Amino acid sequence: MALKSVHITNYYHKASGGISTAYNKLLEAAARHRRFVRLIVPGERSTVEDVNDFARIYYVKANYSPVFDKRYRLMLPWKTYLFDQSPIKLILRDEEPDIIEIGEKYTLSLMAGLLRRRIMNVSQKRPMLVHISCERMDDNISSFISDASIGKWFSRRFMGNYNLPMFDFHLTNSKYTGQELIDSVSSEKNPHRSERFLNFCWRFLRAPQVSLSERIFVNQCGVDHEMFSPGRRRSEMRSRLIKDHGISGSAKILLYAGRISPEKNVSLLPKLMQKLILDRNADYQLLVAGSGPQAESLASEAEKLAPGKIKLLGQITCRESLADLFANCDLFVHPNPREPFGITPLEAMASGLPVVVPNSGGVLSYASCENAWIADPTAAAFAHAVTQVFSDDENRAMRITNGFDTAAKYSWEASTDGVFALYDKMYAEFIGHRDLYDYQKPLRRTDFVRRFTTC
Repeated sequence: MALKSVHITNYYHKASGGISTAYNKLLEAAARHRRFVRLIVPGERSTVEDVNDFARIYYVKANYSPVFDKRYRLMLPWKTYLFDQSPIKLILRDEEPDIIEIGEKYTLSLMAGLLRRRIMNVSQKRPMLVHISCERMDDNISSFISDASIGKWFSRRFMGNYNLPMFDFHLTNSKYTGQELIDSVSSEKNPHRSERFLNFCWRFLRAPQVSLSERIFVNQCGVDHEMFSPGRRRSEMRSRLIKDHGISGSAKILLYAGRISPEKNVSLLPKLMQKLILDRNADYQLLVAGSGPQAESLASEAEKLAPGKIKLLGQITCRESLADLFANCDLFVHPNPREPFGITPLEAMASGLPVVVPNSGGVLSYASCENAWIADPTAAAFAHAVTQVFSDDENRAMRITNGFDTAAKYSWEASTDGVFALYDKMYAEFIGHRDLYDYQKPLRRTDFVRRFTTC
């Protein structure tokens, strides 16, 4: 019998980016795999949406986030799952899932501890508890609060002593994201000490080693190749783009698409264009597709540093219009050095665009000097990379081809198939040693091995 999984997250709304795309693709794949998938997310009011015969979205009434990106709503513990008649608890009791996956570290992860300790009972047998990491906590703290060392210290302790032991398994979208979990349990002085001590303890207790060596898994995202394609590049669309935004016909059109938010390092963009203005050999224009809490400050900074060179298009909700935009620009810039994975650079590669990305973060899961232009996340380095893209036609064509071939290896079908395969693998291990996993308290920090497996 197919497993039923319930996925709970605050990182979802109709106009949001990569995380919502990944959940939507998983809901679509539920019908292909004929297995039941439920998504619980915040909404303006409580309602239910049947996506297909196997997939359903529960919207739980929640208020907008008071901090960070105020377009998002937050399901808070005391309103949604702490008490007996709380909406999330009622949904879980009605659905009786085999797997509960929580995609958030802050207000929702406590639920796993309550389920493990039987404080929050939703079924006769406890479901398998999975946490999915789509971003790093240390990156969030450095972007929104402070880049001081105390933030990194707090993130490490939080992840290692609270988040990591709370769940049976962890799923991440890249090795870069997963590395935060690994680092949270390793010793700075002796990174192998935790693993050696752990293996000794469990050999002494005759516990199965496999259950401890495979707790953290990586499953990467994909690209909609039917949507994002070089075939969308047409002269009439290009002409309309130039006319609509008052761009010179000879200009090199750069594109950024994504959230306009501190963690995306969008403050680099006006500084980049300020540098490119100095290039007398070409006229560069930047289009910014997206919205977020820094939209106004970005517009102000753009007008100050590069007047008339940056056009903010706002949120483009139509995926076809966005794909047309990708295919009819000349270059894609992605300034975020802490990107967990980076779906939009892959979409740009699939659209036949040259891509400039930072030399760090999850984008390096697929980006290299063979298929992209890698640069330090500074205005000077990015400007140099942009000019290099257009200085050598043969090299540009080669890297574009390599980028297209790279993107072809990442499909949403393969990504969602991988998720379901991992669920099955995790659940077989969970059921095979339920007594080991079904503690009445969260596992200790030392109950985890530093190794994680890529699927």
